[in-house]
Amino acid sequence: MTQVTSTNSSLLHAEQLSSIRGGRVLFENLNFSVSVGQLWQVSGPNGAGKSSLLRILTGLLEPSSGAVYFNGQPRNQNWSEFCQQLLFIGHKAAVKGELSALENFHWQQQLSSVKNVDAWELLEKLGLLGLEDELTARLSAGQQRRVALTRLWATKASLWILDEPFTALDVQGIALLQQRLVEHLRAGGTIIFTSHQSLTLSDLTPEKLILEYQGESL
Repeated sequence: MTQVTSTNSSLLHAEQLSSIRGGRVLFENLNFSVSVGQLWQVSGPNGAGKSSLLRILTGLLEPSSGAVYFNGQPRNQNWSEFCQQLLFIGHKAAVKGELSALENFHWQQQLSSVKNVDAWELLEKLGLLGLEDELTARLSAGQQRRVALTRLWATKASLWILDEPFTALDVQGIALLQQRLVEHLRAGGTIIFTSHQSLTLSDLTPEKLILEYQGESL
């Protein structure tokens, strides 16, 4: 397992994180620190624990051992601020199937009070124009993924944790997403994401955390 620790002031710090799922060690004793404004890419083969690590960082999954710190304090002691600053998009789309693509976006806008985004222009860029009134549950997996990604334009959160955000996107969608990530970073935001592919974001090079498949059962 490759471990990288930043020497800068830490926004999010993982200390001795281990995860055991189904009797198998995914990773153990993982230490790293993510600073404000950084871009981090978590990579590794299927089954190495990438999604589990992101879910642990967000608080959706408890580690088998270790702790996560936010702004220098145990995350659970700083939970309200952490939740306000966090945007998490998991591997599954996690959209409201009973709402249309347009309604999903407006719902996110209402939650975040972000009003300065043209919904129609965004849906067009994401290849969803003409599908704006379709119930999201009836859309394909790739289309649902695009609906989920509209959240990146309807948030004030500074810390983005994204699980395979480029999945099911075409060339235009990838370019649009890359542009949005660059905008967020240059505005002082922080991004942690998983991806199997190399990422080029203008002149921004991600810090890399590589998880290896352990294959160890207890």
